[in-house]
Amino acid sequence: MDPTREPATEPTTDPTSEPATESPTEPPAGPATDSATDPAAEPTTGPATERATAPVTEPAGRPAVVTYWLSHAWLGTHVEPDVVLEVSGGRIAGVRTGVETPPPGATALRGLTLPGLANAHSHAFHRALRSTVQVGSGTFWTWRETMYQVASRLTPDTYYDLARAVYAEMALAGITAVGEFHYLHHAPGGVPYDNPNAMGEALIAAAREAGIRITLLDTAYLAAGFGRRPSQYQQPDRHQLRFSDTTADAWAERAGLLKGDENTLIGAAVHSVRAVPADQLATVAQWAEQRHAPLHVHLSEQTAENDACLAAHGRTPTRLLADHGVLGPRTTGVHNTHLTGEDIELIGSTATGTCMCPTTERDLADGIGPAVALQRAGSPLSLGSDSHAVIDLFEEARAMELNERLRTRTRGHWTAAALLRAASADGHAALGRPDAGILEPGAPADLVTIALDSVRTAGPVPRLAAETAVFAASAADVRHTVVAGRHIVRDGHHASVDDVPGALARAIAALHH
Repeated sequence: MDPTREPATEPTTDPTSEPATESPTEPPAGPATDSATDPAAEPTTGPATERATAPVTEPAGRPAVVTYWLSHAWLGTHVEPDVVLEVSGGRIAGVRTGVETPPPGATALRGLTLPGLANAHSHAFHRALRSTVQVGSGTFWTWRETMYQVASRLTPDTYYDLARAVYAEMALAGITAVGEFHYLHHAPGGVPYDNPNAMGEALIAAAREAGIRITLLDTAYLAAGFGRRPSQYQQPDRHQLRFSDTTADAWAERAGLLKGDENTLIGAAVHSVRAVPADQLATVAQWAEQRHAPLHVHLSEQTAENDACLAAHGRTPTRLLADHGVLGPRTTGVHNTHLTGEDIELIGSTATGTCMCPTTERDLADGIGPAVALQRAGSPLSLGSDSHAVIDLFEEARAMELNERLRTRTRGHWTAAALLRAASADGHAALGRPDAGILEPGAPADLVTIALDSVRTAGPVPRLAAETAVFAASAADVRHTVVAGRHIVRDGHHASVDDVPGALARAIAALHH
């Protein structure tokens, strides 16, 4: 069956079920835990590298089984009322339906509970550009100059402060895992820090303290652009020196020092075909393949990149990647905006994924990518907030459908279920967690609950809650976020970052003054 045309499945329950309301007697989060080990506890202080290498251990006193009662749950094909999830060891141990009242000791999640959302493409420091790049006109390339200015001011400590606040904002938006496309590696001028992965470890620590999972996509960014001949590439400019390890072998050596854990995966990325010489693409691809790690790449976001690649190599960026072994089921092309028919066939036939970032693509005037054609060709779709013009995966899902409606003057390219899968299960798979994004035994206990009684979501019957989530809800409707069974966001408040707006304001102000 074409996944872009999957029919909606009617629930087997009464469509007139009572709308969800917030329980005034929801039980507390549980026993106190040590702040150095629990990502939902108060953050530690000290140098970013010390924070990043702190061991992650199971907090003492955690119950063997944690029980959540969901007034309504999206089970992949339909909305089911009165569902109990039992959680053990951070994973779903059992799912029971038809439980009309919360069992003793259960935490009630009233609203629509979905699998935790996956933000498959993020540049955390771009959050500091919000609104500042909306003055006047320009293009992607003029926007990039402003981005470079912000990047030049970051240190491991200020990067940690900003990323912690950004990831907390994601948690408030129901995002339980992020794919961080990380290329800001070195000190200004390209001098490595004493710890060559100080910046990457700051991001890992920030995600831990914000309580979400991270796939750190350590990015090879070696050149400024194509040269006049295939073997020639432009040297990095003064801003890009921070990004470059000079060669793919040097990148691989540094990236190989990064360590993951239960909530941290280490992946790889090729920034773009203009930033990694063609004869070094295979080095990055093989590094990822040897580790069974995800591999991401910015692909054909701009027509100028396509034109330059054709001039230098006589082939499209997609064909260049295919010829050097980059495409495949563990690879995700980010944007995939300006593609030929042959490009689409190459991406689909290799099961290479596509991460669409509609709010960024429209903000930067990139264009609308051929998402429908890509999925029909065999490319799984995921979603990302990219430059964080907004952080709202419901908006990304909605925008992908609405963009197609504008382009084709036809409605209904994806069902709500298909769009929710792009925002959850398929996004998690793109980040190296193929078992996540579903509410089934054995899956990670990562949940998001949205209100069904807000001014945006009130009115529709609960059986249409998935449609309400995609086509009406926003990040502001997120009521609860649970990661590995831990209540990270409760009633719209973050458990470890008391004042997320204040943390964002302080971190961004430090970069602009």
